[in-house]
Amino acid sequence: MSFELNRRRALQLGAVGAGALAAGVKPASAEKKQGGNLRVGISGGNTVDNLDGATHTDAFMQLLCSGTIFDCLTEVKADGSLGGELAESWEASADASTWTFKLREAEFHNGKSFGADDVIASLNHHRGEKSKSAAKPIVQPIEEMTKLDDRTIRFTLKNGNADFPYLLSDYHLLMYPAEGFDEAIEKGIGTGAYTLTDFEPGVRASGEKNRNDYRDDRGHFDSVEYVGINDTAARINALVTGEVDVINKIEPKTVRLLERNKGVFVFEVTGNQHYTFPMDTRARPYEDNNVRLAMKHAIDRQALVDKVLYGHGAVANDHPIGPANQYYAPDLDQHSYDPDKAKFYLKQAGMDSLTVKLSVSDAAFPGAVDAGVLYQEAAAAGGVTIDLVREPKDGYWSNVWMKKPFCACYWSGRATEDWMFNTAYEAGVPWNDAFWNNKKFNDLLLQARVELDSDKRGALYREMQDLVRTDGGTVIPMYANYIDAASTKLQQPEQVSNAWQMDGLRIAERWSFA
Repeated sequence: MSFELNRRRALQLGAVGAGALAAGVKPASAEKKQGGNLRVGISGGNTVDNLDGATHTDAFMQLLCSGTIFDCLTEVKADGSLGGELAESWEASADASTWTFKLREAEFHNGKSFGADDVIASLNHHRGEKSKSAAKPIVQPIEEMTKLDDRTIRFTLKNGNADFPYLLSDYHLLMYPAEGFDEAIEKGIGTGAYTLTDFEPGVRASGEKNRNDYRDDRGHFDSVEYVGINDTAARINALVTGEVDVINKIEPKTVRLLERNKGVFVFEVTGNQHYTFPMDTRARPYEDNNVRLAMKHAIDRQALVDKVLYGHGAVANDHPIGPANQYYAPDLDQHSYDPDKAKFYLKQAGMDSLTVKLSVSDAAFPGAVDAGVLYQEAAAAGGVTIDLVREPKDGYWSNVWMKKPFCACYWSGRATEDWMFNTAYEAGVPWNDAFWNNKKFNDLLLQARVELDSDKRGALYREMQDLVRTDGGTVIPMYANYIDAASTKLQQPEQVSNAWQMDGLRIAERWSFA
């Protein structure tokens, strides 16, 4: 049967911030102006970055690769629905355990035709026994991939999965040519709207328009240049002085200041991005859930939304499913700041007080250091002393995250509940940054994945959100809007995606000069 996946609700649609119109940004038009060099000031670059999608963890490589040089089989469109990228169409069996994909006619930057062999090789890259790819849990359920012809491939899953086509839009699952696979990773040979011309890891990268692109509605610039600027103030300065045309990760406290500048506009969307403080549940004292609950009640969530996000977000409830997800459960009891409860749970853990170290850096998220200070101040009333360790921005994701037992982190969220849980909460997955293992949760995850009845599936996901909230190892205090800024010389689409930052990572593909 044909499986329809356009199931996003109005609540999920990102709204461009009013500042964009106030700044006089040109409205989108059907005719896109062609040409020019787009210069992007981007955070998240690291000197150990490479073009292997399995390794990508932050904005610089996500934007360069999945939004510029390479393509996936599917993509989450600006309205939240699923569209084909290198896949033209797909159909599922009645139990959603077998999926048949038709592939587009396309060619790689080296002139080789794209086909089923390339899909198999690209996905197998993440499936290997020794693979450390963060996308391994996504492709692990694939039992068999069968090439029916050059442009048709059948996936047989171990169990049914209604979200399977959504999962294939994951930015790790880039399509490389099967022939010369390693060379393609080294040189950046993809099918994307731009061909790679220069790559200096974490510092700078550039690409030229792919004149043989299989699409005629993407890639309106002649060239694109990404400049790694991890410092927030430096990114803003580069934008206002005209050194770059667009930047990501605007700190909420600077939004009003930027909006006064007639030469730039802020574009803001509400998605599932959330800021977190994961605790290593294998390590003392976090192996005790009473301690974890004490830490969850020792944080003043509203204070963080007000003083760190400046209102550009919302209070979260210690689980990662956001208001843009289909099965978000807003009726769960809200964890609130309660020093007495924090003390109660410490006593349940056999403690009168607790001292912990919290690693913070604004590399984790804008305002992470300030958030740590607010957490420190609030927790003291609950008997928790937090010693802040201010970590350097450079190398934060390789040296601190999942290395230190308690740290600041951010997640951009995922388009489906299964995708988010499968990426960071299922036992044993590479990005389970709390190293959490809850048997009931793991069992429910498998049940929900094959449940095709929407009401029953929703009930399962509600229970899972509650389990993460009450037993999980991550303090999740707030949802944060995506806030980016651009020169008024640029023209944005009618709708800006809330799937990821920078128009769902598609700014190089979908935007143009005015």
